Order: sequence, then structure tokens, then C-alpha cells
Amino acid sequence: MKLDLKLTGCRAITMDPARPAAHTIGIWQGRIAGLDEQVADLPAAETTDLGNAVVLPGFIDAHTHLAWAGRQRRTVDVTGLTTVAEVLDRLAGAPGEGWIEASGYDRRILDRPLTAADLDPVTGDRPLYLADLSGHACVVNSAVLRQLPGITSDGWLTENEQLAARSLRLPHPIDEIITDLHESARQALAEGVTMCAEAGIGAGLIASSPLEAAAYQRARLPIRVQLMVSAHVLHPVDAEPGDGIPRAIDLGLHTGFGDDMLSLGAMKLWTDGGMIARTAALSEPYAGTANTGQLADTEEFMRAAIVDGHRAGWQLAIHAIGDRAIDFTLDAVAEAHRQRPRSDARHRIEHCGLVRPDQLDRIAALGLVPVVQPTFLFANGDDYSEIMGPHRAPWMYRGRSFLDHGITVAGSSDRPVADGAPLRAIEFMVRRRSSGGRAVGPDEAISVEEAIRAYTLGSAYACRKEHVLGSLTPGKLADLVVLGDDPRTSDAIAEIPVLATMVGGTLVPRR
Repeated sequence: MKLDLKLTGCRAITMDPARPAAHTIGIWQGRIAGLDEQVADLPAAETTDLGNAVVLPGFIDAHTHLAWAGRQRRTVDVTGLTTVAEVLDRLAGAPGEGWIEASGYDRRILDRPLTAADLDPVTGDRPLYLADLSGHACVVNSAVLRQLPGITSDGWLTENEQLAARSLRLPHPIDEIITDLHESARQALAEGVTMCAEAGIGAGLIASSPLEAAAYQRARLPIRVQLMVSAHVLHPVDAEPGDGIPRAIDLGLHTGFGDDMLSLGAMKLWTDGGMIARTAALSEPYAGTANTGQLADTEEFMRAAIVDGHRAGWQLAIHAIGDRAIDFTLDAVAEAHRQRPRSDARHRIEHCGLVRPDQLDRIAALGLVPVVQPTFLFANGDDYSEIMGPHRAPWMYRGRSFLDHGITVAGSSDRPVADGAPLRAIEFMVRRRSSGGRAVGPDEAISVEEAIRAYTLGSAYACRKEHVLGSLTPGKLADLVVLGDDPRTSDAIAEIPVLATMVGGTLVPRR
């Protein structure tokens, strides 16, 4: 046997308990052929000495938005601006004709909220959509509000009203989406990410086009992608009554269809909003207010989507950030299992942001997988701690409590809402300190190895890919990341350079 590639001189952290470390990796036909003595005597078409670099399994981002992140790079960026005057000045320079699209709005740091009345003199008759940092809100001008009968607003729209405004601009052309996907995929690859789960295509808050899957199919990206389909595309089907599937997507497709590069993953559902927009659904109000957030839709609609999606064979990825939304999710998933028991359904809670102690046992009992975004607390930990108050702040985006209850944790970014670099997230999971230096739930800290596992085997498990990804094990796909230092001993994990990334045996050095 002749290997395609042999990597030598490395310090591999395999994440495989049967062989935790290795110094030589053999690659053949896009898979790991063997480690150390298993391949030492085999010839190879190419041999690369990694110079004592550290090698990990490729990072898997279990919840991200590639198309949205790529598109955002083409919008007017108001990130970090702190006054209305600065925002208006930035928007006044918007090029072209037709819609003005902008992103990065953060009303938490502005001198006052921006309104349509502020925007109208700058934008004129051109419709403007300014996306909130969270993805759960926006500011629009009067040219947009006039097209939204029945909505009374000063320009600030959240959740379904925001979706109504965004829908006026859709759909985006397939060729444009493909360009955006390649831009995001290059960024992910440079950060050591070898697979992404795209969290919601076809309809809903994040969708770009009803033909979005075609864009991914045509794009032929350099990373693996798993597509989550929005529950909004479920529709009634005239199936044999005995099949027990009242709603599905066309052809009966569900989780698992596809190949190792592009596949159908979970069905995505939203049950509440987000903490940045103060729309995550809480059982007690945000500190100092009477606001308890909001559910994303009627309980009847959401429960039916969860039950019907479960009955149709989907793995479910249920967006639930606030503890009230998590209560609803737990009840609905339990009902789905009562109606049609399924072993290893492996349903997911996307974000799982505020988890009360009494909810931990129920999450474990239902076999749910929390898909967390640690970088949310690095970027927003100071703000989130204030709006949750000292009693609830330790419950946010848990780590240790999940693991101690036997719950598999999957790491993700929700890019572009937060920084997509896995090493930044891993550092937060270990240190539990915000960008402002504040300790956020320090009792939820986990070890470096456990944090790496969340971004490798944990995310692979959440995406039902642990049999081919997540560890450097012979027979698995040859996806790995080469690092300039060992995260287990580094004092600055987030600053460790990514030297190269490999997907399917193809090594891409960092430029």
C-alpha cells in the first residue's frame, strides 16, 4: 500500500481514548489510514514534516450562518458606532440604487435609539434595512414601513415584524449566495473549521432564498456543510395514513440525505428570540424591567412543527435561548416522543442560553444536545450578566453542569452574530471571562480537553457524524487542523496561530 500523504514530526491530540496521541499520520484516499507504527514503514507519494506542530481533529462549527456572514461583508457596516450622528453619516455614503442594506447595529451602545424619522432625510425614498447585531431585530425607514400594513413602529422591529421587513428584500440571487458562501468558507477554513452546520435555509429569519440548497450544491465549497432546513418549509403531504407523517418536505427527504461534503442535517425551529434584542423568552423579567421576552410563534404552531418534524424522521434543532423557551421545548419534545418513540433521535437545543438547575435532568433524560456559543459570553458577558442579574448569570451557556449530568455539549459560533474562531470559544469555556475581564459563571468552566472535545467529537455527535469525524482515528475522514502551540499548555489559547487546515486529505496552509 502506498499512502497519498504522510504527516510526520507532529504532536497530534487525537481525541480518541484508544490512542490519545500520535506523531505520524498516514492519509489515503481522503481518510486516515493509520498512526505512528501503523504507517511508519509505508511509502507515501508525499511526506510533510510539520516541525513539531500540534495537530487536532478539524473543528466542527455545529451552528453557523455562512450565507448571512458572507452577505454581511457586502453591507454598510455600522459596527461599534456609538452615536446616531455617526450611524447616519455612515449610511449617507451608501452606494448604488434601490435597497440600502446595513449591519452591525447595536442600540445598547448608542447615545439614543435610531428611528425611521432619523433615517428618512438620509435615505430618501430608498428602502433601508439595518440589521441588529443579534439577527433578531432591525431598524427600517419609512419607505419600508409603508410596505408593512398593520405594523405600527418608529422603525425598530423585532422577530416576526423584522422577518416581514426582511422578506420585502428577498430573495437573493443564487450566484450572489454562492459568492457569499465562498467568502465565509475561506474564513472558516483559515480558523481551522473543516465542517459547518448551516442553521436554517429555505425560510425564516436567516434564509436567503427558497432555492438556497441549490446554491450550496453548486458552490462546491472547500469545507463540509450540513444544511438545517427551516420548519417553515414543512407542508401537508398525502402520504399513506399508516406512515403517520402528516407534514414533510418534498420527496420525504429528512436528516441524513447527502454525502460527506454536503448533507441534510436537522430541521431548524425557533421558539424565542435573543438576549441582545431582549426577546429571549424568560420565566422572570430581564433585570430592572417588566419584559420577559417573547415566544417566536404561537405555542400551537411550534408544538405541531416539533411533533410533525419528529414523526417525519427529522433530527430537530430547536432554537431556545431563554429558560421559558427551554421549558416549552422540553415539553414539546417529550410529547413528540410519546406520540412516536424514536431511539437516538438526538434532537438539539440551539443556544440553550439560560438553563435553570431544575432543567438539567430533563435535558439529560430526553437525550437532548445543547449546541452552545461560548463566544457570546466573551463578547457580551458583561451585558448579559447585568440583564440576568446575579441570581441567573451563573446559569448562562453552561459547560460543567451539562457534562456532570452526562449531557454531550457541542460547540458553535452562530457566526456572524459572534466571532467564529473556535480557539476563542475554547478559551472562554476554560477561563469563563468576558472581553471586559468579568467572570461569567466561573463554576461552569471545563478543562481544555473537554472544550476541544465540544468542538470536535461533541459537534460531530450533534451533527450525527461522529462515525466519520471528530477524532484522528484510522478509517475516519482526514480532517484536521495544524496549530502553532498546544492549547492544553498555552496561556493565550485564542491567540494560537492556525498554520494549516486539512479537509479530506487536502492540506491548505494558512497564507
